[in-house]
Amino acid sequence: MKKTRVIIIGSGPAGMAAALYTARAQLKPIVIVGNQLGGQAAITHEIENYPGFPGGIGGPELIERMKEHAESFGAEFVFDSVTSVDFTRGTPFTVKTMYEEYLADAVIVTIGADPRKLKVPGENEGIGKGVSYCGTCDGFFFRGKEIVVVGGGDSAIEEALFLTRFATSVTVIHRRDTLRAGVQLQKRAFENPKMAFIWDTVVDEITLDENGVVNGVKLTNLKTNEQWHHPTQGVFIFIGHDPNSKIFGEQLAMNDKGYVIIDERHRTSVEGVFAAGEIHDEIWRQVATSVGQGTSAAMSAIHWLDEHSDKLQPLEEAQASGD
Repeated sequence: MKKTRVIIIGSGPAGMAAALYTARAQLKPIVIVGNQLGGQAAITHEIENYPGFPGGIGGPELIERMKEHAESFGAEFVFDSVTSVDFTRGTPFTVKTMYEEYLADAVIVTIGADPRKLKVPGENEGIGKGVSYCGTCDGFFFRGKEIVVVGGGDSAIEEALFLTRFATSVTVIHRRDTLRAGVQLQKRAFENPKMAFIWDTVVDEITLDENGVVNGVKLTNLKTNEQWHHPTQGVFIFIGHDPNSKIFGEQLAMNDKGYVIIDERHRTSVEGVFAAGEIHDEIWRQVATSVGQGTSAAMSAIHWLDEHSDKLQPLEEAQASGD
C-alpha cells in the first residue's frame, strides 16, 4: 500500500491543472492516468480555442506540455486505472487500482465523461478525420463544407446552429419525427436557411475515402426501411454523454444523470473529496473551463489540507510506501 497526500483520479485538462497546483504546493500529487492520458482532449486533432495558442495546438501536444509542466513541480503520473474507492470512513481514503492500493488524505476526482457513440462501422476510424463530438472544438475546420449532425436534443441543436457559422449546410439526422430540443431552439433551427432535417432515420455506417477521410453516411429510414448513402464531409454526433461515475457507487452525491454534485468550492458530499471537469460539468465541456475547474478544486483541496494539517501524518511519512 502506498500513502500519499493527494490522489487525482483522471488526467484530462482538469486533472492536469489540479496536478500542477497541488504540485506547486509541494504536495507531490499522484495522478492516476486512466485509460487515456489527457482524456478527450488528447484525441482532439487540433485545439484553436485555448488561450495562448493563436495558431492552434494539437490535443496530444497540449496534454504532453501540461503533463511536463506538472511533473516539473513534482507531480507523479501513474499509468493505471482505478478499480474501486472507499470514501465511507473518511480520510485517509482508499483508492485501489489494477496494480496498487493507495491511502490519500485528499482526493480530486477529474475522471470526466465520455460522449456516447453510435457504435457503427467507420466511426472510430473517422475520429479526427471528419467524425467529431464537439462542434465548438472542431467547427472551424469545416468551413465551407457540408456536414451532418446526429441527434435531436438541446445539445445537438445548439451545436448544429453553431456549426452553421462555418459549414455551407448542416443536415440534422434524427431517429424520431420531432426534435426533443426546447421550443426556442427548434424555432431558430427551422428558421435557419443553412439547416435541413432527415427524420425517422438512423446512421448504419460512416463511410471513408481511400485516405480514411469521411465522405458520407449510410442511412436507414425506420418507418419505410429505405436505405441510401448520404454524401457528407463531416459527422458530428450529439446523442449524450455518460459521466464516468459508476466507480463511486453511492459514495458521492450525484444528480439523476450520474454527474457528481459539487458546491461553489468544488467540494463533493464527502469532506476531503473534490471534483472538477466533466465529471460534474454537463454544460460547457471545454478545455479552458475544465482547466479553471481543476485549478479551483486543487486550491480548495490545498486549503482543506492546511485546515486539517494537525490531524494528518507528516508529509514525509505520507509519501512513504508501506503495508
